[in-house]
Amino acid sequence: MARFPVLLVLLCCSRLWTANIEQRMTRDPERLVGEVGLAVLAFFFLWRVFVRAGQIPASPDPWDKEIEKTLHEPEAVEVCHRCFDPVTPGSWFCKQCGCAVGPYNNLMPYINVFSEGEVFRNGANNKLRQNALIIAGYLLVSLQLCNVFAPIYWILFFRNLKRQKESVEQPETHHG
Repeated sequence: MARFPVLLVLLCCSRLWTANIEQRMTRDPERLVGEVGLAVLAFFFLWRVFVRAGQIPASPDPWDKEIEKTLHEPEAVEVCHRCFDPVTPGSWFCKQCGCAVGPYNNLMPYINVFSEGEVFRNGANNKLRQNALIIAGYLLVSLQLCNVFAPIYWILFFRNLKRQKESVEQPETHHG
């Protein structure tokens, strides 16, 4: 199973590499040997990556059998991931907070816009985890989707990050 992607990558690379092999052989045979060596090293590296990925054990479910059984009962109710209000089956948005909750919202072109807007609102207004990957993702995706308006979003985004950082640094005092 893990060999199929490696073979597919190798096939694509070999097609690209052999397209002009006759021209390459007449130009510089030493370069051709170097390219073959690099191709072999790249293949070995990719093969090891896929073998290692196949050896990683699957992580167990975060819940036990009892919770799994409870989730699949007919009485189980779907809830909004933001406000935990019960959601009627087949609805696209939460009636309480307006959050996109439909099962196919991210796949439907028109409804997808609302899901993206919710993500951007969370970056500009709500609490979010702060690590380099999330911050870079917000910056790059906003640059792609907002184009010339991205700097405006970045101001709101960094203001939200600063507000979160200040709220963590200020110790809460309880009067009692």
